[in-house]
Amino acid sequence: MKTWIKRSLIAVTGLALIGGGLAACGHHRHHGWGTMSEADAAQMKTKMVDRVSSKLDLDAAQKAKLATLADTVREQRKAFVGTSGNPRDELQALMAGTTFDRSKASALVAGKVAAVNTASPAVVAALADFYDSLKPEQQTKVREFLNHSGRRGHRG
Repeated sequence: MKTWIKRSLIAVTGLALIGGGLAACGHHRHHGWGTMSEADAAQMKTKMVDRVSSKLDLDAAQKAKLATLADTVREQRKAFVGTSGNPRDELQALMAGTTFDRSKASALVAGKVAAVNTASPAVVAALADFYDSLKPEQQTKVREFLNHSGRRGHRG
């Protein structure tokens, strides 16, 4: 398998794992990490790491790598969101006049793409470090989780 495909799959796996942990730990209380205070984000990360750790039976080193992955994903999200706290406001600003502001929209998209391109290598590295630290049976659990989490109506 080509390296970039393998890395992309690993990235998707990790993001799904993190997203699943985050969703399980409190999506009713918060609308994402971007709207949380640093203290709330740290608390959510701790809950997510503890939940995933118990499901996968992680050792201390694996747990630390998972925490690093969560921090890296949070930093990438911050870079992606940028200074705007509300994407809806950005979209409304593009449609404030009688015509759609194409140049501003293109600049906005270019900024988001640049943020993803800049931060993605760190996310891929953190995800790879975490996944590679797992024992084969733990990796199997992650793959099974990903297979089941994409199905409608699954509760896990």
